[in-house]
Amino acid sequence: MEQCSLTEGCIFFNDKMANMPSMAEMYKNRYCKNDFAQCARFRVFAVQGRENVPVDLYPNDGDRAGRILGE
Repeated sequence: MEQCSLTEGCIFFNDKMANMPSMAEMYKNRYCKNDFAQCARFRVFAVQGRENVPVDLYPNDGDRAGRILGE
């Protein structure tokens, strides 16, 4: 499966998850390496651009992404 092209520079993993490597790896396996189209961060990025992705938006927070996107 194709990996998300945003993984390496993702602010969430480089800043918010730096002190939680096990949790970060779990998120990366689930969203970045498998189903990145379901990642809340990717969804907002795809529609509104990187500058509009909240730094505290978790990959699994689809409800919040939906609110941001007006879904």
